[in-house]
Amino acid sequence: MTEPLGRMPSLNALRAFEATSRHLNFRLAGLELGVTQGAVAQQVRALEAELGLKLFERLPRALALTSNGQRYIVGVRRAFELLAQATESLVPQPLRLTVSVTPTFATKWLIPRLDGYTRRHPGVDLRILATERLAHFHNEAVDLAVRYGRPPFGPGLSADLLFEECLVAVCSPRWREPGVQAEQVLLHDAQSPWETYFEQCAPQARPPATRALHFNQTTLAIDAAAMGQGLALAQQEFVAPDLAAGRLVLAFPEALRTGAGYYLVHPRKQRHPESVAQVRRWLLDGAGGPPAAPPSLPG
Repeated sequence: MTEPLGRMPSLNALRAFEATSRHLNFRLAGLELGVTQGAVAQQVRALEAELGLKLFERLPRALALTSNGQRYIVGVRRAFELLAQATESLVPQPLRLTVSVTPTFATKWLIPRLDGYTRRHPGVDLRILATERLAHFHNEAVDLAVRYGRPPFGPGLSADLLFEECLVAVCSPRWREPGVQAEQVLLHDAQSPWETYFEQCAPQARPPATRALHFNQTTLAIDAAAMGQGLALAQQEFVAPDLAAGRLVLAFPEALRTGAGYYLVHPRKQRHPESVAQVRRWLLDGAGGPPAAPPSLPG
């Protein structure tokens, strides 16, 4: 006769604990589970009461796992993984891989290329995690990430260069109309080294106006430039389709190379090494070869 299971807390409470341990935020855990923030907090409190242990430190603006919480989550997460594996062995599901990118990289580079991958690999579901926040490979089950900067990016991580940072100044074709340049606005995002650009690439071309607009995402600055609201300084690969279509033009012919780049980063130890290698090859092929030369300035 099979022995009964030992002490087992509520499965819903364990799910709430596991989701909260990854997000360290009751609201985000609730969004993932499809319940309210209060329901998640209540489940976690009930679990703590049942165990007689504190699993989270409630900080002023965040949560943090206690030492007991850190010990417990290892076993809880392993148990959920075993349940998922047992279910998948009965009812096979498409393999899901998570790729973490910034919203601008997703919008301007990745999404236009996705159709080719999904048609060739119908057995793999890609989850695109678009966030400005630095995603965690382990806590958020991220398989691959595109990160800006210079390697190394951390212990146990491998990095492949997708493309070097090459910044070009772009604007609407209207910018070339008489009298418009004098009214021009410089569009800024979190990475807009306009001072360096003018010093190194166009010292005689700085617009006389000093007005500026600031955005928290590069894609917003690019879209504002296309609408004639000013000049944006953007990665060449991100604006190549708009330049080719004539929605944007180069304000100045020079490009700024900073020495940084966009890297494809992944843990050396993978849960699905063959599938991750496949996605990695596809991404590198999409960025392979020398960067396309920027189009000529209109005459």
